[in-house]
Amino acid sequence: MQRVLIIAPKKVAEGTWSKEASKWDHLQHLRISLVRGSQQQRLRALATPADVYVINRDNVAWLVNYFKNAWPFDMVVLDESSSFKNWQSKRFKALKLVRSRINRLVELTGTPSSNGLIDLWAQIYLLDGGDRLGKTIGQYRERFFDPDKRNRTTIFSYAPKDGSMEYIQKAIGDICISMKTEDYLEMPERIYDEVPVVLDSPAAKAYKQLERELLLETDEGMITAGTAGVLTGKLLQLCNGAVYDGDRRALTIHQCKIEAFLEVLEQLNGQHALVFYNFQHDRDRLLAALAPLGLRVRVYQSTADEDAWNAGEIDVLLAHPASCAYGLNLQNGGHHIIWFGLVWSLEQYEQANKRLHRQGQKHPVVIHHLVVQGGMDEDVMESLRAKGDTQEALLAALKKRIKKAKEGAS
Repeated sequence: MQRVLIIAPKKVAEGTWSKEASKWDHLQHLRISLVRGSQQQRLRALATPADVYVINRDNVAWLVNYFKNAWPFDMVVLDESSSFKNWQSKRFKALKLVRSRINRLVELTGTPSSNGLIDLWAQIYLLDGGDRLGKTIGQYRERFFDPDKRNRTTIFSYAPKDGSMEYIQKAIGDICISMKTEDYLEMPERIYDEVPVVLDSPAAKAYKQLERELLLETDEGMITAGTAGVLTGKLLQLCNGAVYDGDRRALTIHQCKIEAFLEVLEQLNGQHALVFYNFQHDRDRLLAALAPLGLRVRVYQSTADEDAWNAGEIDVLLAHPASCAYGLNLQNGGHHIIWFGLVWSLEQYEQANKRLHRQGQKHPVVIHHLVVQGGMDEDVMESLRAKGDTQEALLAALKKRIKKAKEGAS
């Protein structure tokens, strides 16, 4: 190999690869160049003599366009290859253009098909050019799937044909290897704790009104939920305690989940907690609630926060799961996770939990979920436990709630 390119999520690219390389004696000789920052900084990093170049996946299209036919990397590693599962994305199309110039491509992911078998085609195509699953997504669908949800002109989803799973596994078995962490590493115990949150009477009334009428009036403004997806988001926001109005102002509705969060934190007796929030107003209200407690609190933004957490210098680390769900090693800073705001994405959920539940963790990892009783939180938890198709679960849950609301109104 002459030059190796590693493509990773932004936070992982910025710190994890070079930091991990420095821990291993047999990798000390490798020169690693981080390709990030402004265009001038990226060009300077590319011009720096190195063995390994690390770049954020969002800069892949720029990189391909810059080198064009002079593509210099004969080996490419995709860290979290599931971020290339969308065959319509710019990053997939860009890498596809230079695939023939790459002698060896390695893909790493813990969630290759989080939303079903349909996610596999693009990832496998980058490995073999379509030899095993088809040259196009159309061929793949026709061979292994039947149309599922559709109207007269549009197919919204596909269901695997009988035997597709077994055939696909056999077809890609010679180029893919599945390794369960538990089979190769000593892993800590993982304990799931579901904390019920009961809304007070005004909050419960507001929730039911929004769910039933798609319209919630407050003294501060008006909130509308015009589509199913928006309604789901609004209901999850309301479970957490606040909702954005049409002007992106956060209107506080209740403190029930904040109070439950503070109780859980108190029960930890000083043990550090990694807290996942969903919406920006969650973060802001959590910071306000934590301010009087005298704790060392940070919002995860960079590798400096990762280092401080692992050094024991942070009591509560707030993070959005999308910002640190991949690749970060946070196991040295604590063993408690609190999900303040739940997310539908199984991939994001599982990857976020793995920040603490990984090799090197010395304690059982306790994952606390704050779940509003009777609210959309319960549907999200049911979906995550079932590990099914995220979109299907979301639509099914919403249809059930809409039907119940209609029956209650009649």
